[in-house]
Amino acid sequence: VQLVDSGGGSVQAGGSLRLSCAASGFTYSYSYHTMGWFRQAPGKERERVACIDVDQLTNYADSVKGRFTVTRDNAKNTLYLQMNSLKPEDTAMYYCAAGGSVWRTCSNVQYNYWGQGTQVIVSS
Repeated sequence: VQLVDSGGGSVQAGGSLRLSCAASGFTYSYSYHTMGWFRQAPGKERERVACIDVDQLTNYADSVKGRFTVTRDNAKNTLYLQMNSLKPEDTAMYYCAAGGSVWRTCSNVQYNYWGQGTQVIVSS
């Protein structure tokens, strides 16, 4: 399985970015796997930002609710994270991740596959 993250960059506070994650190499259909976005800032623990399951149900970290939206295009095997109203505290390396088993939910998924990360920098 290969996950390729892209779309990071530098923006001013209040701006927007859209991250993408192109997935390939699943034994079963990409659409059968729950996907997530994580981030890690220097000196901080990794944080799950958003999750989307096989039924397109989503959940978000409290810190991003109402500002970030996770979507998936199963026809393109691609995961997205639309980030609006960005804040300096959103600055981090962002990673997409895929559940290793099929038909998991955001509550019981174990992430076995990871993208290489894409850097997001938000300046005040």
